[in-house]
Amino acid sequence: MIMNNIRNFCIIAHIDHGKSTLADRFLEFTHTVSARDMKEQVLDSMDLERERGITIKLQPVRMEYHLENPKSKCQMPKKCQSSNVKCQNKNQKYVLNLIDTPGHVDFTYEVSRSLQAVEGAILLVDATQGIEAQTLSNLYLAMEQNLVIIPVINKIDLPNADVPKVRQEIVKLLGCDESEILCASGKTGEGVEAVLDAVIERVGAPKSTSEKTQGLIFDSMYDDYRGVVVYIRVMNGKIKKSDIVHLIGSKKDTHALEVGTFNPEFDPKPFLSAGEIGYVVTGFKEVSQARVGDTLTHAKNKAHALPGYKEVKPMVFAGIYPESGDDYPKLRNAMGEIKLTDASLSFEQENSPALGFGYRCGFLGMLHMEIIAERIKREYKLDLVVTTPSVAYEVALLNGKVKIIHSPQELPESSTIEQIREPWVKAEIVSPKEYLGSLMSLIRQRHGILGNTEYLDETRIVLHFEMPLAGLITDFYDKIKSVSSGYASLNYEVSNFRAADIVRLDILIAEEIVEAFSMLVSKDDTHEIGKHIVTKLKDIIPRQQFAVKLQAAVGSKIIAAERLSAMRKDVTAKLYGGDVTRKRKLLEKQKKGKKKMMAMGKVEIPARAFLEVLKR
Repeated sequence: MIMNNIRNFCIIAHIDHGKSTLADRFLEFTHTVSARDMKEQVLDSMDLERERGITIKLQPVRMEYHLENPKSKCQMPKKCQSSNVKCQNKNQKYVLNLIDTPGHVDFTYEVSRSLQAVEGAILLVDATQGIEAQTLSNLYLAMEQNLVIIPVINKIDLPNADVPKVRQEIVKLLGCDESEILCASGKTGEGVEAVLDAVIERVGAPKSTSEKTQGLIFDSMYDDYRGVVVYIRVMNGKIKKSDIVHLIGSKKDTHALEVGTFNPEFDPKPFLSAGEIGYVVTGFKEVSQARVGDTLTHAKNKAHALPGYKEVKPMVFAGIYPESGDDYPKLRNAMGEIKLTDASLSFEQENSPALGFGYRCGFLGMLHMEIIAERIKREYKLDLVVTTPSVAYEVALLNGKVKIIHSPQELPESSTIEQIREPWVKAEIVSPKEYLGSLMSLIRQRHGILGNTEYLDETRIVLHFEMPLAGLITDFYDKIKSVSSGYASLNYEVSNFRAADIVRLDILIAEEIVEAFSMLVSKDDTHEIGKHIVTKLKDIIPRQQFAVKLQAAVGSKIIAAERLSAMRKDVTAKLYGGDVTRKRKLLEKQKKGKKKMMAMGKVEIPARAFLEVLKR
């Protein structure tokens, strides 16, 4: 394939702005997928993606397209529909490599990987919602890579579409002419041809700078029969089937068992040349041997490494346990297999006194955590307990060392700690201006620091702020949707660690610390959280034969308490008269017995209590 006739591009947008639907129309228009095989969200391979209507994993696809040339009066159809038909206008045949990307903030890493494999990006904006938070975030990522941006207004067929207003928002954001903005409908197909023509006209062809082979690995997957399959963008040179290839980062050699492109399924080819996007079957048995961001080259004529990607660092942590201890072996196998398809997941085994054996997992965000848990439940038929999410803290010790901790049990002795630092995020909310006051109050409640406010137009604002990640990961997204009647959108990125007054909050039941309930919280929030937990436990734990103290403590200081009263038998029921001293004697005897049980008795905490509190 001539490099000048290749165009590599992706679609970037906020979640639910119609990326996958527009991609469907591209596939239909170029006849990449037959009408018989066509379905909604073709590139979303997981059932979970179709059910939720979101893209979770990036997905590349190769399309062949013929651009009619008015001067040559080309009569060929838009796609060579038969391999027996010889194109009479070869310089007008184009290969379009599209990468469909996720739109949710948790999967920004997927977007950033896609952008380094292409030369252009379609910036898709919903005609009914306008520019939103993730629209801005993904646009900035694309501009950092110096990509050609093609602005497209989608969903113009909807009754409440406001194209002139959205067009003005885009003009103000990009500083472009109105004539450069295209309008389309991913549902009806209107404007799709013009978008593809714009990709060919505006996006530059890939360029090769060396004859030595260099391929950037931008994604990978595991096949039970063929091992690791890497998705690559060939920057320079050529990769043929059976070549001995070398991975520079992992220093591993292997045979290219198969090479090919995406149609959207694997489509074997004799070779991949410079500028193309495709796959290589490596035969490796571990994804770590073919790390995303690594450079693939020839073993005998090695090239230097490409820049690659920053290593993704999970910032949200939670425990995953099987509801039944007997299911732990199944969970262990499930975690290993899920890891093969999601390199951003990290986990390590841990043992909870309350929940038994399980895993402490690191996620990119709350949605990422929900998706992983849901996949394990569905694909492996497991009932899970997912604990309250927390963040990673930096603990600076007096001896000069810095320790990263993810749970209260890892917190060193207070006498050895110089400072505890928590992660902060830079965030922005796009919202109608009438909700500005409510949003600012919510941010202050979560210990956030307000920044500047920008106006997209006379009705919509962008509110910039900073906030501790711990205040954002639980229900903050739901809260902003609530106070803005569903109109606000959120985007954030972890910026740095800052000193914080973090303490360990312990829960005592019958004056014994229950490790499973311990957590790291801001000192200012200890009373509110502690009171909530002990009140919840009072409603859940059944009454015992003796009174039970429920306490929340920071160190030796009790900050919240409840009391579970004892069950009492009416020991005087059998008395039918006589001296009152007989009743007093029986009541005193009962009292002594209760006191003895209180000192020696153990409280059995029901599993429901752990589920309710740990999932708070």
